[in-house]
Amino acid sequence: MPFHWDYREHVSLGAYALKWLLITALLSCGVGSISAWFLLTLEWVTNMRESFPWLLYLLPVSGVLIALLYHHFGKSAEGGNNLIVDEIHEPGAGVPGEMAPLVFIGTVATHLCGGSAGREGTAIQMGGSLASLLGRALHLNADDKRTALMAGVAGGFGAVFGTPLAGAVFAMEVLAVGSVRYDALLPCLMAALVSDGVCRAWGVHHTDYHMQSVAASGSGALLILKVSVAAGCFGLVSAMFSELNHASHRFFQYIRRPLLRPIAGAAGLIVMTRLLGTQDFLGLGVSSANPHAVTILSAFHEGGAQSFSWLWKSLLTAVTLGSGFKGGEVTPLFYIGATLGNVLARLMAEPVSLFAALGFVAVFAGATNTPLACTIMGVELFGAEHVVPLAVACFVAYLFSGHSGIYLSQRVDGPKAGNGPSPGASLRSVRDARLRRNSNAGPKENS
Repeated sequence: MPFHWDYREHVSLGAYALKWLLITALLSCGVGSISAWFLLTLEWVTNMRESFPWLLYLLPVSGVLIALLYHHFGKSAEGGNNLIVDEIHEPGAGVPGEMAPLVFIGTVATHLCGGSAGREGTAIQMGGSLASLLGRALHLNADDKRTALMAGVAGGFGAVFGTPLAGAVFAMEVLAVGSVRYDALLPCLMAALVSDGVCRAWGVHHTDYHMQSVAASGSGALLILKVSVAAGCFGLVSAMFSELNHASHRFFQYIRRPLLRPIAGAAGLIVMTRLLGTQDFLGLGVSSANPHAVTILSAFHEGGAQSFSWLWKSLLTAVTLGSGFKGGEVTPLFYIGATLGNVLARLMAEPVSLFAALGFVAVFAGATNTPLACTIMGVELFGAEHVVPLAVACFVAYLFSGHSGIYLSQRVDGPKAGNGPSPGASLRSVRDARLRRNSNAGPKENS
């Protein structure tokens, strides 16, 4: 049988790899550096807020300043993560360069005064903004700009969480429900690895999580059954969080004056915090100087979460982001998942640290429709020995979250069930159709 080899194909592939190695090296130095500065600044303002709890009462002022910044300098950047996803699907006006500094300042101001938000949204937007600037500077064509944006997302995600493999897959998986874009595999992987390396070179240390071994829980069919039941709960809670977040945005739009929205949101956060009698549900919630506080880290230990910690964090985060404060949803999703996992572990008589880890990634998987990336993140954070329960939790939660998600610009490529939305529909259109159906199905007056 004759041997056929076309050297020209491999020369072309080599040139492609070299081109993106150079582009991602430039991009990743910027993304990794700005992510490091962001994380170090965020750590400083979080310590400030914990040292001076009265900063919470300056939250209305912080919100107004953020609204003024975006009103005067960044109206085109208001779309946030959804704008980046839209630009990858259908390149248009591009991602504005001012998005990076605006979201950096806005997120820091939010956390300084106690807003309940995350950091992934900021990292993704900074990565996408820098990628867009680089694409314009290098005069990249439309396809290459799309790839650069995906690499920017991968770099930002990988650097801010210290999970480069998950960051690379997340950038390819988050665009559409039910499919993964492998055409940008190499640029996303290189960008995530280099960005994470640059970020660590600046002295950034990521959180370490300590878990019990699965073997200690009597791993087997019974454990997998319990994990599946818990994962169904994680999926339902992720759908609830997504809908709560969208409903909050819609609610605050009824306030006609944009500057009044963060004032109303801040007032609501202050009142809820006073009623709850704790500031545990403010800020990132990863850790706290208070040894009795409920945090993500405390959720990995017996007694480290209250029965409804996950619900209070959901409510405060929805109000924070819906009223115009900046940040992301993912770290709050980690908090919600870990604290819910803590509660379910006690109900099912299983190791708390294991179920906290499962909830950590599974609620995120359901809310972002990225079960593969979240499984990989679980392995990077908690160890490969837990890969089976992590995969079960992420994939079941993904199914039970339905066709919902925090990123409404996601497209449906493969419905989760046979009777799902038409391929190509965005989650925004799916949600709007669901709202119309529910409205039409409501009780009608007798004529």
